[in-house]
Amino acid sequence: MTQSLARRRAIIVGAGQAGLATAAALIAKGMEPQRDFLVIDSSEGGRRWESRWHSLKLLSDARRSALRGYPMSGDQHRHPTAYEVTDYLRSVEEALQVRPVWGIRATGVKNLGYGSSIVLETEAGDVQTRNIVCATGAAARPNIPIWAPALNPRGPVLHSSQYLYPHQIPPGDVLIVGGGNAGVQLARELSPSHAVTLSVRTARRSRPRSSYTSVAGGRDGWLSRHAKSEPLLTDSYAALERAGVVLAPGVASAGGKEVVFTDGTARTVTSVLLATGFGPGDDWVPMHVRVTRARRTMTAIPGLFLVGFPRHGSRHADTIHGVWRDARAAAQHILARP
Repeated sequence: MTQSLARRRAIIVGAGQAGLATAAALIAKGMEPQRDFLVIDSSEGGRRWESRWHSLKLLSDARRSALRGYPMSGDQHRHPTAYEVTDYLRSVEEALQVRPVWGIRATGVKNLGYGSSIVLETEAGDVQTRNIVCATGAAARPNIPIWAPALNPRGPVLHSSQYLYPHQIPPGDVLIVGGGNAGVQLARELSPSHAVTLSVRTARRSRPRSSYTSVAGGRDGWLSRHAKSEPLLTDSYAALERAGVVLAPGVASAGGKEVVFTDGTARTVTSVLLATGFGPGDDWVPMHVRVTRARRTMTAIPGLFLVGFPRHGSRHADTIHGVWRDARAAAQHILARP
């Protein structure tokens, strides 16, 4: 399998918004997909958007939910669903004539120490190339609180990435942990059919939905760049309380069927939904690269670039609309390398 990946000028790891933006930037520089560069992805032909809950809508409107030069069709003032994003990314893939190689998981990077080549380590074997782009996303893996594995309630304990629709949650009470936009959207969806408690660690301020360019449950770049918590762009807490949602403090610990909140109070729970966000998909990149910020998208390993991570690029690099600047920078660096 890895022999078919060799002898390319670049390998892009990740076929989502960051990977396709980088592919578009390389094509604009004259490189040809499949011949000059490849896109690989660990999933089996799908995207994480397809696993988001059915009612999820982006916080940004369609104008700010598209890659530069590839507008989303339809009403530009609507807030697209997760399914629309999936269809949109497939349409961009077809327009670029990019054919991702699915089912290959990157596991590491080795610097040979000589020449201009580096090695991409994958579960299918090692691949030598001249450039590697980590485009696996700043919101790629669920953040699970350390106390969550100790829970054993009668109902399920689900992360928001596992939740699809209200029928997954048995009738009765449900504790939603996480007071950001994902938690608020889920509390609103479940409040007509369940007794919802929303655990909120910090107060959030409200802002108009159209003033923010990201997605519910998928952005951690705001927190990495700003001292304050991300603004609420959907319902306010007051509106949720009017709908019957009970607000509770953050969770301090848990065990069995009980959770203990930060104010010392405790309660028995039936079902728990973790709207606790996501972490970056750069765990296969060496630690010293992840913690060190060089020039935009560049790293301490020559030929290894990170696209879609605010820590290593622009402030909105983890959004569909904002990733283009970093993709273009990485493409310029790749073209400049021998």
